[in-house]
Amino acid sequence: MKKIGFVGSFDKTDLIIQIAKILTVMGKKTVVIDSTITQKAKYIVPVINPTKTYVTEFEDFDVAVGFQDFEEIKYYLGLSETDELEYDIALIDIDCSRVFENFDMKDADINYFVTSFDLYSLKKGLEILSGLKNTIHMVKVLYSKTMEQEEDDYLNFLSSEYSISWDEIKIYFPFELGDQSVIIECQRVEKIKFKNLSNQYKESLLFMVEQILENVSIGELKRVMRNIEKGV
Repeated sequence: MKKIGFVGSFDKTDLIIQIAKILTVMGKKTVVIDSTITQKAKYIVPVINPTKTYVTEFEDFDVAVGFQDFEEIKYYLGLSETDELEYDIALIDIDCSRVFENFDMKDADINYFVTSFDLYSLKKGLEILSGLKNTIHMVKVLYSKTMEQEEDDYLNFLSSEYSISWDEIKIYFPFELGDQSVIIECQRVEKIKFKNLSNQYKESLLFMVEQILENVSIGELKRVMRNIEKGV
């Protein structure tokens, strides 16, 4: 099972479930694990009878809410500690250093650091990575209106005291009103839709999926995206 971390204090839920939708259409059995303090997935992913911890199905992938490690999920599903979770990919939303350690994210296939450039998101997000004994390789996922080099330089400055090795690749998502309106509408109708998202937003999504899957072309992913938009 591939283990993909989405680390930071910035709101990542919609991004993660959008990626999960594409992975699922690509034939990958996927679970989204919301281990965050706020547990936003509990409010935007429909579930008939939510409890403190639960696993529910949404858009053909599973969403696990309230679990602090894989062992808790196994116990909930009636598996033993030695059993393997039957997923191809786990997408883990993390906003706490303890949970980062519980899921052993130092061994993740990819760790994304997701942030905007307000000071709370930057400093609180980096705080999650404080106290790490080993250097963690991370990919920046940056939400910005202007996407200026000065913003990235400032993040590098703030993170210089942390044990982080930044990937050369940076992934940008626009702070674009139209995209946010589409996302809010999707929450309202309890569906994942990509139509009417900006091209930049969709390209960044597909690039992340390409990184996660490794052996798929961007051309194939674009065809998949078009089919999802058409409802095929």
